[in-house]
Amino acid sequence: MAEELLNALAKIDDLKVAARTSAFSFKGKNPNVSEIGRVLNVNSVLEGSVRKSGNRLRIMVQLVNAADGYHLWSERYDREMRDIFDVQDEITLSVVDALKLKLFGKKKAAVLKRGTDNTEAYQLYLKGRFHWNKRTKESLKSAVEYFNQAIAVSPGYALAYAGLADCYVLFTNYGVAPPGESYPKARAAAQKALEIDATLGEALNTLATVKQDYDWDFEGAKRDYQKAISLNPNYPTTHQWYGEFLAQMGCKDESVAELRNALELDPLSLIISKVLGGTLLFARRYDEAIAQTKKVLEMDENFAPAHSDLGWCFTKQGIYDEAIAEFQKGVTLTNGSPSQLEGLAYAFVQTGKRSEAQKILEQLKQRQRSEYVDSGFFAIIHAGLGEKDKAFTSLEKSYQEHSAGMVFLKADPRFDDLRDDPRFQELLRRVGFTP
Repeated sequence: MAEELLNALAKIDDLKVAARTSAFSFKGKNPNVSEIGRVLNVNSVLEGSVRKSGNRLRIMVQLVNAADGYHLWSERYDREMRDIFDVQDEITLSVVDALKLKLFGKKKAAVLKRGTDNTEAYQLYLKGRFHWNKRTKESLKSAVEYFNQAIAVSPGYALAYAGLADCYVLFTNYGVAPPGESYPKARAAAQKALEIDATLGEALNTLATVKQDYDWDFEGAKRDYQKAISLNPNYPTTHQWYGEFLAQMGCKDESVAELRNALELDPLSLIISKVLGGTLLFARRYDEAIAQTKKVLEMDENFAPAHSDLGWCFTKQGIYDEAIAEFQKGVTLTNGSPSQLEGLAYAFVQTGKRSEAQKILEQLKQRQRSEYVDSGFFAIIHAGLGEKDKAFTSLEKSYQEHSAGMVFLKADPRFDDLRDDPRFQELLRRVGFTP
């Protein structure tokens, strides 16, 4: 229920709503309302509880002024489980009224639009989102199962198709499936969601990512990202993915600004905080990137992607022992993620441990026989070893695979060893960049 209320309120143009990752971080805790307001940078806090007995629900809700703890509105609902969606509509409109906001006509209809009236499908969708937010290889597979179950129960459920698209668009990044398998599935699911609901910004955001990562249609991706933001300006993932796109296009200042927009909407999001650090890394603002990435690890020291970014920051600054330590932590936490091993191998080379780097290279080659490993990882290691011909052979394979790694070529500092080679400039042109 909390997620559905959040999604409904986020559709109101004049209302800034903290995203689920940040808002839900307080679930099960008992913090001071003023502290919640300070951390999330919001003026009001909506809190409540749900008790279930058989098919009966008792829902307690209150809207509190974060500055002084004053209750702006409160209500108790005793209803049947089948009435859950009606209760959500009532709560949404009561919050709008308490905040003295005005909703008329199409705007009111958009806020109250339901993805489904089927409670079983809705619960399956929420389980899918829960697993999607974990961002692991296995959790993404689980999320796909839940979204497919939701669709089976409610075939016209656009949000479930959008969730399915969000899973498939991440499959390649997490080594679940190669680009030629995952991105067409992501496109089909996103397009199906938009056929059902053309105003669904979440699905358009994913379609933009397919155009960016797989089609290399950068102008089309930019248009879709911007339209997705206009459809749902409070959805932080669109700001995050658009910020990443801008970084890959070499728009350094704009990308950092967009990531800060995303972080303002979801200040406790690990992935957005990490991506902001990565964007600063792309901008070669290494000290700022290190400071930002350390903030992520203060929130969760076991968040492996942050260790990788920190490792690359240290590598680019010539602090190789610390770089190796960060990559090794990432390798341990991910059970040998190729992206962590790539960085570790590169750092080993810089300290003269070429044989250790060669071992990692062989290990990744063995794994590529049984799982998807982007050939671009090999290119980075070969570049570090000074084996440029082998690096470009690997990049050509990555190009033929239509790897999402190709979109990093223009701005990513990992490719700096190859940047002055005419073959690199030609590859940029083939992908669609202006060298």
